[in-house]
Amino acid sequence: MNHPHATPATPEAATPSGPGAAPRPPGNPAADGTTPAAPAAAPINPAVTPPAELHRLLSAGLGAAARAWLDQALDEAAAHPGTHGPISVWELRLAEAGRRCGGAHADAVRVLILHTARADTEALTRVYDQGTADERRAVLHALPHLVPGPDARPLVEDALRTNDTRLVAAAVGPYCARHLDAHAWRHAVLKCLFTGVALERVADLARRARGDGELARMLGDYADERTAAGRPVPEDLHRVRALALAPADSASASSTPSHTTDDPHGKES
Repeated sequence: MNHPHATPATPEAATPSGPGAAPRPPGNPAADGTTPAAPAAAPINPAVTPPAELHRLLSAGLGAAARAWLDQALDEAAAHPGTHGPISVWELRLAEAGRRCGGAHADAVRVLILHTARADTEALTRVYDQGTADERRAVLHALPHLVPGPDARPLVEDALRTNDTRLVAAAVGPYCARHLDAHAWRHAVLKCLFTGVALERVADLARRARGDGELARMLGDYADERTAAGRPVPEDLHRVRALALAPADSASASSTPSHTTDDPHGKES
C-alpha cells in the first residue's frame, strides 16, 4: 500500500533474561565509566516461526503501548478476515506496524496480522503489489504459513528480479525451497551471490543443492568469471559447490518439488 513512510519508533531496550543471560551486578560500570549495553536478543525469523510462537515472543518483547496496539490489530483482523471493500482494516495496520512496534519487530507483527486475517493468495498479491518494500517483505515471510501450494510463486519470482537485498533474502525462504522448480531455484542461488545475500539465507539449501551437477557447473562458471576479473569469490560459494558435487541421496531426490519441470541434477539448455 502506498502509505506515507513514518519513522519507526526506537525499540525499547531489552532486559536480559533466561539461562543465557548474565546480568551485570549493579554498580559495576565498564572501564570507561559507561554501562555496557545488554546483549541483543536473537532476531525472530517470521518465515519459520509458528504464528503462536510469534505471538508469544512479541508479547514478551513489546512494551505496553505496542502490545495493546498489536492486540487491537489482531482483534480487527480476526473479526474482519479476508477482503472487505477496497481495503481492509488489517491492511491499514500493516502500514502502521513499524511506527507502532518498532522496526525490529515490524516483520513479525505484519506476518502475525496477515496470518490472523487469513489472507489468501489474492489478498497477499494485492498487499504485495500495492505495498512498500517492508510490506512486500512481510508477505514473502508469510507465504509458508498461508499458501500451501505454488500459487504464490509469482511473488517470489518478482522479488528475485529486484536488487533489494532484503527482498531477495526474504524471497529465498521456505516457500521458495518448497515450490520453485530446479531451474528457478538455481538462479535464485546465483541471485544471492550477485547481490551479496549470504547463501545461509537460502532455506533448505543443503537438501536442494546436494548432488545438483548443474548448480555445481553454474557456481563454477561464476567463480571463474570472478577470478578472471580479479574479484574475490564468496567463501559460501565453495561450500555450496562442494555440496552440489556430492552424490545425491534418495531422500533429497524424493523431496524435490513435484512440479519441477527439469532434472534437478541434469544440465539446463
